[in-house]
Amino acid sequence: MQQDRHLREQTLRTEALCEGDFLRAVRDTVKLPDGKTATREYIKHPGAVMVVPMLDDGRLVLERQYRHPIQQVLIEFPAGKVDPGEDRLVCAQRELLEETGYTAREWARAGELALAVGYSDEFIDIFFARGLTLTRPQLDEGEFVEVITATPAEFLEWCRDGLVRDSKTLAGALWVQNVTAGSWNLSWSPSSGNP
Repeated sequence: MQQDRHLREQTLRTEALCEGDFLRAVRDTVKLPDGKTATREYIKHPGAVMVVPMLDDGRLVLERQYRHPIQQVLIEFPAGKVDPGEDRLVCAQRELLEETGYTAREWARAGELALAVGYSDEFIDIFFARGLTLTRPQLDEGEFVEVITATPAEFLEWCRDGLVRDSKTLAGALWVQNVTAGSWNLSWSPSSGNP
């Protein structure tokens, strides 16, 4: 935006620091708004989706999963990275099926979350899913997930009490709270088919 010119940095040079299987670390040299230069190190991420699955009785489908970087089991909404060229809704449908075994009759895109703006360019698209049908999970090799359910009230209590600490799931709690209260409306669309 033109009115943000006094805040924007201009990238002068990008240097690759590390290339992993799906993450890259880079260092940018930037020109600051005052004309000085600085460096910015961050992670390049392909992007991801998160799904807030809602059962017909109002309960939410969540999962418990071990996260190696913090060496803890966390309660999370189903989520996963977007494959190259993959449509975000198709990714959400795939991740819901793979991790929980559910397919959904209807989908709504809620919004977008910038996950860790200080050190990553990752954006996560937030989707809601309803009209769920249980099949069986199709977990990736080496992926271990325990599927659980909670009422919205229970889930929000878990967030308040610190049982839910995953940032994307906490952002999802804001959406759950406002959608279930009727304060925020979603535009639902029928599923165009599941993977």
